[in-house]
Order: sequence, then structure tokens, then C-alpha cells
Amino acid sequence: MTPQQTKLRKGARLRRSIVAGAVALTLSAGGATAWALDRFVVQHVEISDVSAYEASQVGTSTGTGTATDTSSSSAVTTDTSYVSDSSNISISTVTTGSGDSTVTYYVADVVLDDATTLQSAFAKDSFGENITETTSAIAEENNAVFAINGDYYGFRDTGIVIRNGVVFRDEGARQGLAFYRDGTVRVYDETTTTAEQLLADGVWNTLSFGPSLLDNGEVADGIEDVEVDTNFGNHSIQGEQPRTGVGIIDENHLVFVVVDGRSPGYSAGVTMTGLAEIMQGLGATTAYNVDGGGSSTMYFNGDLVNNPLGENKERGTSDILYIAE
Repeated sequence: MTPQQTKLRKGARLRRSIVAGAVALTLSAGGATAWALDRFVVQHVEISDVSAYEASQVGTSTGTGTATDTSSSSAVTTDTSYVSDSSNISISTVTTGSGDSTVTYYVADVVLDDATTLQSAFAKDSFGENITETTSAIAEENNAVFAINGDYYGFRDTGIVIRNGVVFRDEGARQGLAFYRDGTVRVYDETTTTAEQLLADGVWNTLSFGPSLLDNGEVADGIEDVEVDTNFGNHSIQGEQPRTGVGIIDENHLVFVVVDGRSPGYSAGVTMTGLAEIMQGLGATTAYNVDGGGSSTMYFNGDLVNNPLGENKERGTSDILYIAE
């Protein structure tokens, strides 16, 4: 960890302690209410200008660097596709079943020329807890042609968070997904490595949510019993739900799936196994679940692709994965 990163972490802890103390003093409802507000509502900004911070970190750690310039004057865009020198994106809609069992999901088949074309951005260009914007807003602020919601890292204070080749958090806790600069993508155990080691191995981005959906193309065991978090109000991610998933078909060939749900007659949502089977049918050999529910969002060419919760209304999230124009 660099001296600047150490300083930022200490400063964040101090600010968090101050805010927590202020909340506790001003709320008469007791410690539980103060804790809940501080944990899930109050924004804790650790880095207020991520763009500048990422620029300052270039060259300070092995494997860090700037993202590829993805702009192309020769890009061709339609309602469902985007083709440029750096990426080929194709969007499709799939509807299965009928009545209250209808499921509607959206697929983005993405082929990249360079793995660093897939970038990450944080809400309000800030890193910390409880900082949110809609996927569309973050996408527009970053000139994205395509985006999906990320892992909602800001809901928790654990996990390994590496974005655009820069370390933001190194608190291994669960099964993560690592995107490497060579175009490979792998599921890994966060508790057996460090962020600096991942950088040294060539990791460009990580996601910390899960679980892994496919193992060598087969539906992973036990995925209906996984609890991503055991925090207040977020003990389970099971049942038929809106989902967002990332699948890997080959090097630099990805597939992103957003399943709408909780909308009888339009889309009921799917179980974790159902999402794994969708990924399997698309040809993915590795697949990973990220934040779902009302956060599940796909954005393309200036518009919201899916219909979150059947209300055509996005819920705020802390981060996105995107491809710039």
C-alpha cells in the first residue's frame, strides 16, 4: 500500500468515527437507530475525486495504468448494436414462459479488442460507503455507450476492490471475480490473496459479490444457499429475483445478462440456478452474479434497456462497468 493510500484510509476511518459520533449524539432513539443510519444511509466519502486519484496512482504499483482510449470516429451504432475499432456490442431481448411465469431478460454480447476497454466508474466520482447514483447517470457522466450496474461495493466495507488498475480496498471476504489485462476473467477466493498481488498478476478490475454461477461450464453446486452478506436487511439473495450476471465465453468475449423481476405478467425474475442456466445456454464457461433486485440495470446508447421492477425506474447504485464511446 502506498503512503497516499495509507493516509486516505486513516483519514476515512477518522471521518467515519466523527460522523458516527455525531449521529449517535443527535438521535434520541438509541444506539441501534444511530448505527443503522450510519451504516446504511450516511455517506462516508473516502476519496472525493476518483478520476484524479486514479491518475495520481499511475505507475505507483505494478500493473497499474490508464484505460485504453476507446473513442472511434468510425463507430457504427444502431438501436441494438455498436461496432468500433475497440469493441463490438450486440443487445438482444429474450422472453420465456407465459402469464405470471413470464421471464424477460436482456443480453449484451461483447467482444473487446483490448481488455482495458471495459472500465469501472463510481457514483459521483467518489469512493466510499452509501454513495449512490443511477446506472444511467454514472454512464452519462463517463460518456459510456454501454453499462451495467456493478457489485454495489459501497453497501459493505469488505471485499477486494480494484478498478481500472487501481486498488481502492483490500479486505478479502468472499468469492470474487477478476478481469485481467490479457482478456481472461477468473473467479477467485479473496481470502487467499491480496490486492497488490492481484495487480502484480495483471488484474485490471475486480467484482466482489457472487456467487460463481458456473464451474467449467457446469452449474455450480450450492448456489441456492449462498448468503453474500449477513448485514441487517440483506441476509439472502435467493428465490426468483431480478438479476445481473457476467459471463465469460472466451478471452475478451463477454456476455452480460440483466433479468427483470417482481413484475407478474412481464417478468417474474429467476433463481440463482436459473441465471446460471441462462449463462450456460449463452455459451459461457465461467459466470458470476453481481448485485440484483432494483439495482439490476442495463444501459445502451443513452437509454435504459431493461425495465427495473416493471416501473421503468432505476434504483441508485455505487458503481458500474461500462464501455465508453
